[in-house]
This record gives sequence, C-alpha cells and structure tokens, in this order.
Amino acid sequence: MKLTAPSPTLAPRLQRAFDFAQQQVYTLTQNYPDFFPMYTIQGRWKHAGETWTNWCEGFLGGMMWIFYARTGATTWRTQAEHYSRLIAPRQVDRDVHDLGFLFWSTYKRWYDLTGDAAANRTVITAGQTLGLRFKEQGQYLCSFVGAASLFIDIMMNVGIVFYAAQQTGDDDLLRKAHAHCRTTRRTLVRGDGSTAHEGIFDLETGEFLRQTTHQGWRGDSAWARGLAWALYGFGAAYQMTGESTYLETACHCADFYLRHTPDDGVPPNDYDDPRRPVLLDSSAAAIAACGLLDLSVVVALVGDALRAQVYRQMAFTILQTLTGPAYLASETPGWEGILKHGVYHRLRGLGVDESVMWGDYFFVVALNRALKLLAEVNA
Repeated sequence: MKLTAPSPTLAPRLQRAFDFAQQQVYTLTQNYPDFFPMYTIQGRWKHAGETWTNWCEGFLGGMMWIFYARTGATTWRTQAEHYSRLIAPRQVDRDVHDLGFLFWSTYKRWYDLTGDAAANRTVITAGQTLGLRFKEQGQYLCSFVGAASLFIDIMMNVGIVFYAAQQTGDDDLLRKAHAHCRTTRRTLVRGDGSTAHEGIFDLETGEFLRQTTHQGWRGDSAWARGLAWALYGFGAAYQMTGESTYLETACHCADFYLRHTPDDGVPPNDYDDPRRPVLLDSSAAAIAACGLLDLSVVVALVGDALRAQVYRQMAFTILQTLTGPAYLASETPGWEGILKHGVYHRLRGLGVDESVMWGDYFFVVALNRALKLLAEVNA
C-alpha cells in the first residue's frame, strides 16, 4: 500500500455522512418509536423477518449516545437514556453471548459521559452475567447456540467481562476472561491471520474438536465479519489488559484483512466463497475501520509508526468508500438505513445486501473516531 496523507476533503465528507446518520436515526425513531430493528428488507426496517438471535438492541441507543457526545444536543441524550432504559432487563439475560454489544454500546457510554453510578452498575451486572457462560472444560465463554460452541463474535463481548472483573476486583472472573481470549486465539485464529466463525468442543473433556461456521462459506473459510470482530476485539482486550499477545493477534488479523481485501477496503462476505457475483459486506468494513483506527493509535504508542500509518490509511480508505453513493444511502430515496450492502446471514437469507443495524452503528463509531483523529492532525 502506497502511503499518502489524508485528503483535505475527507473530514467534510465524513461530517456530511455523520449528519446524514443523525437524520436517518431520527426518522427511524419517529416512524417506529421504541422499535429495535436488526436488518432491512428492500431498505425498510419494519418487517416480520426472522432474527436468528437477539443481539442488536444496544446499537440504536449507542448511536444516540455518540450523537449526544459529538453535538451536545440534549434531545439526543434524552433519547439515548430512553432507548437504553428499554433494554435494562437484559443485563441478566443468560441466553445470549452478546451482552457487550447491548451494554457497552449504551450504558458504558452513559457512564463515561455522565458519571452516572447506576449506569456503571448495569454494565458490571451485564459483565457478570456474561461470565456465567464460562465453561471450565474447554476454557471459553459459550455461544448462544449451545454449551459446546465458541463464536469468534464473543471477542467483541468479552471486554465487558474484563470490565466487571476489574471494577469489582473479582480475580476469578478476570481469569475467565483471559482464558476465553487465549482459547479463542488458539482455536479460532489461524496461522495466516484468518479466523473461523465457530469452534466445537467436547463437553466432557474440554477437547477442541473442529472449526465450523453458521454464516461463512465453510468451516475452514474466512468469513469477513468474523475476521473484523477478531481484529477489533483482540485490540480492545489488549487495551484493557496490556497483554501483548492480544495485540499481536489483533495485528495478525488486521494484516490478513489488508492483504486480502480489495483496494477500496470493502471485503467479500467470505474471502473463500467462489460464487459470483461476489457478495460484499459493508458492515464488516465498518467494523474493521473501527478496529484499525484503534490499532493505529495503539501500535503508535508501542513504537511501530509505519504500521500505525498503514492501519490508519486503510481505515480512511474504507470510510472514503463507505461515504460514497454506492454505499451511503443518502442518494437512495426511501432507504431507511444508513449503509447499504450489508449482510446478516447469507445461509438463512436474512439481511442480504441490505442495511444492518450493527453496520450502521460501527460506521457511526468509525466516523466519530476518524473525525477526532483528523481534527488532531489538523490542529
């Protein structure tokens, strides 16, 4: 990759996309109050499509907290608190592995922005609840699919377990969070930096049996969103713990992303899927942009300035692409999402080539972080 300085037009372009995101979220709340969408059908959020699992309710409130933090508009804070409170009962939900997606996106931001102690207690409770999914035989937090199943996605949720352990001084909970990361690294991250979606374990012995997938092409293929979860999640785990192997793993996954993704930064749904035309996933790109921006800061702090520049440039490239009319819905009349061309579950036919709520959320996260970085560069 040839290294170049950010274009002077990038920041205004990102700001326009951020403003459009606010418009779309506002319209969503007006058209479908107290509704938590997951994916669109033909660009519309409201439908009776299958959900597969219940994991997206934090992303809408999470975007509102970001809008409030960036704009200072009290209307966004009011809405953010309201949509966060609607999901409060799920802090004790033992049926999913996604409590980080729900409560880190909402209540952690609530606490960070306001110092509200009750919000912090909710984050801690959610982390403790997720910790109950730990399997001593196998040393991992199991997925919603069943006790024998480990998902790469959980790397994006284990941070809330680390946080609960650190806030309460619970060494055993901290042990479980570290064990989960190490098991995921050993069983789901491959030698070339690609990742498997799922690992299956023997419940009696804890022996790792095989890699498989629910959303990728094959058990041994590289599902792009899972790769993005890994590069982002391991980087976040490093930031919370200082454990160098987590940073190495995050960079290993990030380097696979850079080597195998098209020059515009948007990956196929699965790198190994031979079907044509290629199905792209804008949500994986948005997640990767977030992870790469974070990693660019972290690796710069440990002295790797060149890698930091490469990661940051790829993140900016992704955002340059996603803010164009091919992906941003600003020039598509009647489209209710923010980003087009996301993918939820290809095998089940859910949210294929549509807007997906996590894609919109992580796009907003990436826009916000990139705008802050560009402001620092230009200061």
